[in-house]
Amino acid sequence: MTTGGQAQIGNVDLVKQLNSAAVYRLIDQHGPISRIQIAEQSQLAPASVTKITRQLIERGLIKEVDQQASTGGRRAISIITETRQFQAIGVRLGRHDATLTLYDLSSKVLAEEHFPLPQRTQETLEHELLNTIATFLTTWQRKIRELIAISVILPGLVDPESGVVRYMPHIAIENWPLVEALENRFGLTCFVGHDIRSLALAEHYFGATRDCEDSILVRVHRGTGAGIISSGRIFIGRNGNVGEIGHIQVDPLGERCHCGNFGCLETIAANAAIEQRVRHLLEQGYPSRLTSDECSIKAICKAANKGDPLATEVIEHAGRHLGKAISIAINLFNPQKVIIAGEIVEAGKVLLPAIESCINAQVLKAFRKNLPVVPSALDHRSAIGAFALVKRAMLNGILLQHLLEG
Repeated sequence: MTTGGQAQIGNVDLVKQLNSAAVYRLIDQHGPISRIQIAEQSQLAPASVTKITRQLIERGLIKEVDQQASTGGRRAISIITETRQFQAIGVRLGRHDATLTLYDLSSKVLAEEHFPLPQRTQETLEHELLNTIATFLTTWQRKIRELIAISVILPGLVDPESGVVRYMPHIAIENWPLVEALENRFGLTCFVGHDIRSLALAEHYFGATRDCEDSILVRVHRGTGAGIISSGRIFIGRNGNVGEIGHIQVDPLGERCHCGNFGCLETIAANAAIEQRVRHLLEQGYPSRLTSDECSIKAICKAANKGDPLATEVIEHAGRHLGKAISIAINLFNPQKVIIAGEIVEAGKVLLPAIESCINAQVLKAFRKNLPVVPSALDHRSAIGAFALVKRAMLNGILLQHLLEG
C-alpha cells in the first residue's frame, strides 16, 4: 500500500512530466514559438514555462532562434526543437526478415538495412534480433550522436503496456518479454508495438492524416488489418489489440479462413487471395495479359492500371469487399479520413472507386459526407511505425522525462 507521501511524490512527478510534455509538444508542433505564446497556449504560468524551457535547452532538446520580427524593441526570441542531436532505431520485424532504420528526431532516415531472420523459435528469434541490432549499431555508430530509444513493430498480438508479445502468426510465442530483453541488452528505453496500428499513428504524425484527429487505416498485405486513430491516439482494446478488420465476415458462403470462420475479408482481399483468384480465372480460360507464372500482386496492379479486364475485375472484386468491411468500421467510428495501405494501392485508380462506391451505398449519409479515402503516404517506409512509437513517447513526456532526468 502506498503512503500519502509516496502518492504525493508520484503526483508531483506526473505533473512535471505532463507540463514538460505540454511545452515540448507546442514547440515541436508550432515552433518557432515564443515563451509568451507557449504560456498562453499551454495555460502554464510564465515562470513554469521559463523553467521548463531552460531545462530543455540545457539538455539540448530545444534551441533559441531569432525568429519573430521586432516591433521596435528587442527581437522576440523564439524556440524550435533540436532534432539532429538525438537518434532512435526503428525495427520492422516481418515473418522472415527485419528492416532496421536509424532516424533522427525529425523522422529523417540516416541509415537503413534489411536482414534475413528466418528463425523458427522464440529463443533463436530473440537471439538473432538482438545480435542484428548490435551489428547495425556498430556499423552506423558514426552517424549516432545520442541514441535515445529502440522500437520494434511486428505482426501479432502485443501488450503495449508491459512490452510483452503474446502471439505472432508464423512462430510459436509464449509471453515474449521483448522490451525487457531489449532494455537489458542495450540499456535504453525500448518500445514494442503492432505494425499496422503503429503505421496508422505514423500517418497521423508524419503522413496522410496529419490534418485530422480521427482516422482509419486499412492495410492489405499477407492479411488484412486496420489501425484506428481516435482523438489523435491509437484506439486499443482491453488487451491492447483492436482492428481485426480482416476477420469481418463478408461472404457467409466463402472459403474457410485460418481463424476457423468462413468468408472473412482476409480470404478475399489479402495479397495471396487476390493472386489465387487470378490463377483460378486464368485456368478457366479468361483472357488476360497475365499468366499463371506472372501473377504477383505487383503484376496484377500493373495490368489493372493498363485496363486488363481480368486484373481490373479482380481488383474491383477485392475493393468491393474491402468497401463492405470499411463501411462497417466507418459506421462504428465516424472517422474524418480513411487510408488504404499495401501493394494493392498501386492500382488505386481501380481500387479506390470500388471502395468508395460501397461506402456511398452502405455508410450513414452524415458519416460519408466529406470523407476522403486516400492511399497511404508512408507505406513504403517500412519501419516508420516503430519510430512513431518513439515520437509518441517524446510528445506524451515518457521518453522526454527519461532524457531530462538521465
